[in-house]
Amino acid sequence: MKIIELTPETKKNILEDLLKRSPNQYDEYAAAVSEILEAVKRDKDKALFDYTARFDKSVITTETIRVTEAEIEEAYTKVEPEIIKVIQRAIRNIESYHAKQKQYSWFDSTENGAILGQKITPISAAGVYVPGGKAAYPSSVLMNVIPAKVAGVERIAMTTPPGKDGKVNPGTLVAAREAGVTEVYKVGGAQAIAALAYGTESIKKVDKIVGPGNIYVALAKKAVYGHVSIDSIAGPSEILVLADETANPRYVAADLLSQAEHDELASAILITASRELAEKVSAEVDQFVARLSRAEIMQKSLDNYGYIMVAGSLSEAIDAANEIASEHLEIMTRDPFMVMTKIKNAGAIFIGEYSSEPLGDYMAGPNHVLPTNGTAKFFSPLSVDDFIKKSSIISYSREALEPLYKDIVAFANSEGLTAHANSIAVRFEDRMN
Repeated sequence: MKIIELTPETKKNILEDLLKRSPNQYDEYAAAVSEILEAVKRDKDKALFDYTARFDKSVITTETIRVTEAEIEEAYTKVEPEIIKVIQRAIRNIESYHAKQKQYSWFDSTENGAILGQKITPISAAGVYVPGGKAAYPSSVLMNVIPAKVAGVERIAMTTPPGKDGKVNPGTLVAAREAGVTEVYKVGGAQAIAALAYGTESIKKVDKIVGPGNIYVALAKKAVYGHVSIDSIAGPSEILVLADETANPRYVAADLLSQAEHDELASAILITASRELAEKVSAEVDQFVARLSRAEIMQKSLDNYGYIMVAGSLSEAIDAANEIASEHLEIMTRDPFMVMTKIKNAGAIFIGEYSSEPLGDYMAGPNHVLPTNGTAKFFSPLSVDDFIKKSSIISYSREALEPLYKDIVAFANSEGLTAHANSIAVRFEDRMN
């Protein structure tokens, strides 16, 4: 891996390189995505069938677009029983964590008859997009579906592209059933996002769309935002490790590669004040790449977006980590909890040498759908909050309104909104004369 000194200039260059991976930088695909969205909005199911035949080489019809109970039962026979048990154990941990995020309606009242509050209501329908083919990840199904179930969403529709044989990845179907998906459709790409956003004869529209996908899916979600809600426009995966001289270089190298193997655009960064650790980690990375599968993907990722940055101090390293605002941040230092208190920007923070990133991906319980491309400065992980709506509650008696009505009338008149003022004043006409 490249070992460089951490300076204001190198940090600036790295931040610029990382931002190039954002879906917002791929506007050349926008026209194609727009064409697909408009076709589905206009032709509905017919467009879905045509695009599926064209892009996925699979024939689907009105009768076959929705996954049947028989297909789900068949999927269970194709997934190893032990993996099903692993999925079930993961679900228990994810449910337990997300249950702690639940919010409840509340009301406050006063003696003169004023009631203020907040009503929490789950959205009615959520759409979950799940990639297909080689990028089929049952763990992603769990992370997108379970917060919705915990929030109380009644209808959860999942879309995923079929294989050439017209079937859906068995692991995906098992995870969907175990997590509580109510309906699964064999359609992928931007056309699936359009179907969830606008509705077709076979797929009813939803209120919110979540889930990862390729650049076409990301841009489609961006385009339909406002017509429906979305989780985020996710970019490639990324990891940043903050480490000092006490860190195990073998662990650090292994964790960097756990993200580099995702795709060529993934980012893996180590920031340390120890030149010795930097060199040892670089050597360990080379050894791992030489014997692990997906070596070509990992090497391209490291060549393009892999860095080992040597800082002048741990404090300088922490400042750089906050500016990069990585999706995953691992802390392997002498006092990792002290370092954690200084972290302001990160999607998920992994503390200590036995808290490696894959623990969060699969089993710990916190969500692995995280902000990327520096958006951890203002976005949060997917949570139960993403599947609820908050309504303000306001109820005033005449007695409660009376001390305020003149102020409201004056305020409204000062803004030139005389009908606003009249709406209050008419209730106290007996006092205005």
